[in-house]
Amino acid sequence: MELSFNNLKFDYNSKVIITYLLICLIAWFLNTITRGKTNKLLFESYRSSPLNPLTYIRLFTHCIGHKDFDHLVSNFLYILLVGPMIEEKYGSINTLILLLLTSLVIALFNIIFTNYRILGASGNVYMLIVLSSFSNISEGKIPITVLLILIFYIIGEIKNSILEGNKKIYHDGHLLGALCGLVFGILFLKYPNWTDIFTNLFIK
Repeated sequence: MELSFNNLKFDYNSKVIITYLLICLIAWFLNTITRGKTNKLLFESYRSSPLNPLTYIRLFTHCIGHKDFDHLVSNFLYILLVGPMIEEKYGSINTLILLLLTSLVIALFNIIFTNYRILGASGNVYMLIVLSSFSNISEGKIPITVLLILIFYIIGEIKNSILEGNKKIYHDGHLLGALCGLVFGILFLKYPNWTDIFTNLFIK
């Protein structure tokens, strides 16, 4: 898809990632003008009544909300860096499903094991970062960069989780996102056509 402005053409080169950013910007704007009400209603995940339909919607939409503009920008600097590569490699539909699955895993963990409110795209950031490291694996060779990513991001988050005590859920989301990226990467290596499973399930 191309967007034209006068003689300039802009390539909408990563449909899911760019749309994700636009939705997050809208959510941030709404939250700003409502002074935090939309985040509490729609874009934070927390333990609430199972009879409330929004409880289930928030399992996925918490990855859209951000506490402020700096929070949003810090996440999307990474997502815009690695997300388009993932979307090009695995396809837009599969990228969307991976983002949704990661958000679901993080929200379920939070509801079952903690009583915190969570929001933000950082879990998806870590999933994309770890998954992107698998794109260089070929012919049974594991690049050192893969190991370095795991060391810097996963072990670093474990250390921060231990040191920061009650704030550790923030790091738990990072760890769960990284774990999702690791699992997805391993599955893609073992089943090269694994994305066809998603396509068959959600398209047909």
